[in-house]
Amino acid sequence: MARVDYTERIPNNVSLAENRRLLRALEEWQPRYLDWWREMGPEGFQARDVYLRTAISVDPQGWAHFDWVKMPDYRWGIFLAEPERGRTIAFGDNKGAPAWQDVPGEHRGTLRRLIVTQGDTEPASVEQQRHLGRTTPSLYDLRNLFQVNVEEGRHLWAMVYLLHAHFGRDGREEADALLQRRSGDSDKPRILGAFNERTPDWLSFFMFSFFTDRDGKYQLAALAESGFDPLSRTCRFMLTEEAHHMFVGEAGISRVVQKTCELMREHKTAEVSRYGGIDLAMIQRYLNFHFSVSLDLFGSEISTNAANFYTAGLKGRFEETKKTDDHLLREATYPVTCAEGGRIKVAEEPALTALNERLRDDYVADCQRGVDRWNAVIKRHGLDAELRLPHRGFHRAIGNFADLHVSPDGRVVSAAEWEAQRAAWLPTPADQAHVASLMTPVVEPGKFAGWIAPPARGINSQPVEFEYVKLSVRAGEEGRHG
Repeated sequence: MARVDYTERIPNNVSLAENRRLLRALEEWQPRYLDWWREMGPEGFQARDVYLRTAISVDPQGWAHFDWVKMPDYRWGIFLAEPERGRTIAFGDNKGAPAWQDVPGEHRGTLRRLIVTQGDTEPASVEQQRHLGRTTPSLYDLRNLFQVNVEEGRHLWAMVYLLHAHFGRDGREEADALLQRRSGDSDKPRILGAFNERTPDWLSFFMFSFFTDRDGKYQLAALAESGFDPLSRTCRFMLTEEAHHMFVGEAGISRVVQKTCELMREHKTAEVSRYGGIDLAMIQRYLNFHFSVSLDLFGSEISTNAANFYTAGLKGRFEETKKTDDHLLREATYPVTCAEGGRIKVAEEPALTALNERLRDDYVADCQRGVDRWNAVIKRHGLDAELRLPHRGFHRAIGNFADLHVSPDGRVVSAAEWEAQRAAWLPTPADQAHVASLMTPVVEPGKFAGWIAPPARGINSQPVEFEYVKLSVRAGEEGRHG
């Protein structure tokens, strides 16, 4: 079952041809999806040939094929990881029972909500990034942007398949609604706040790919533990693709930091903005914003919903099966950061209701490893500076810190101090204007904008100067593809 038949209209490894009702339903949804893609996908590049990878297998080795393809012709499909023979539910009240192949009736509404919330993030990020191609720092980066975009589109397909296959009419209506909401729309916004934020420039895109897509990794990993086996298998394969999205973010920021360090050494100043770079202090402010917004995606520190998901066997912890506790958590506690009397403290809370915080802890530790690698770049240049994650209470809109002002170093401060220091802690209009001024497209193969360093190597063993996006187009093609 690992190989995918690409002669089918909807490539898949779920024997779609054997389920005519489901196949017809998805074939009816497909034109609406393509209409959404042409309206809300990458603006101005629909007719360009892009060097993209396409999934041809769910085998961990050799699962992807690389070739030029126009994005509207990309073979989006439905791929589930191989089933695990005899898989059982690993946690909660149903621990040890066979994994569900069909939706348990008592959990139907909850599972549908989990799938819709995850599915809604996928087209949202495409919408947020649709204008970025106009200001690309290189063809290499342009291709990476488009790779992320088409795979977010495929992840939407993955969730829509589950809705159509397992939730009947309600699922079909939810699948249609996923194409009707729009990022930032005042009437029909996307479900989660971070996916209604603007992504106006490439520094924001790299930060989003590192921080917000990393939240996606942890949410997918928790859903991959689900007792509902089709959801688990879907998320396990999505994680294979998600790794590239986080690489784009981490490597992109690393290259920005490297260029900044080179300019600092060349001009012997930390203020490299005047030389066409981005100051480390400005990078820090962008980091503060994107990290804090992404922390909110995990929800409140104490959550009965998270406890109920776990107890029911619907959503586990990160790497649930590697943990050595009883996987029930009825008597266990977990340390949770909170504020009391104007001070930050840590309190022991029931582990079941603290599951969001535990997942957030895993995420923060992962983010720190990335920041450590950026700081290693700074250190290699012999500079006395470092980037830091702000305190988890900084700039939060959800949970224990939503009504507090917390500084990046973890102090509860007054509203007056917050306003006085805001420009030092979060991107300012001047920061945004400077970054926007650098967003001049560079489209000659092998050339890069002056604010970002080239990558160490190209994609799929190709040279860095490879023509990753073919910008020449025959007369009339752009009009056909949008």
